[in-house]
Amino acid sequence: MKSLVAIATVLLMCSATSAVNAKGCIKGAIVGGVAGHYAGHHGALGAAAGCLYGRHHAKEQEKQRQQQGQVNGQGKL
Repeated sequence: MKSLVAIATVLLMCSATSAVNAKGCIKGAIVGGVAGHYAGHHGALGAAAGCLYGRHHAKEQEKQRQQQGQVNGQGKL
C-alpha cells in the first residue's frame, strides 16, 4: 500500500510540471515503481528513478528528432 501512495505522489509531481518536462516521467515512474516493488519493496525509489530515466530518454529522443528535422530541412532546397 505504501508503494501505491509513493507512486501516486511521484505521478502527481510529474503531472504538476510542464508537458515537456513530464514527457516520459509517468511511464518511467510506473515501470520503475513496479520493478522496485518486486526487487525488494522499494517502489518509491524505483518510481523516482524511473521518472528521471524516462525524462532523460524523452529528451534524448527529442534531440534526435530535432537533429533529423534540421538535416532533412536543409537538404530540401
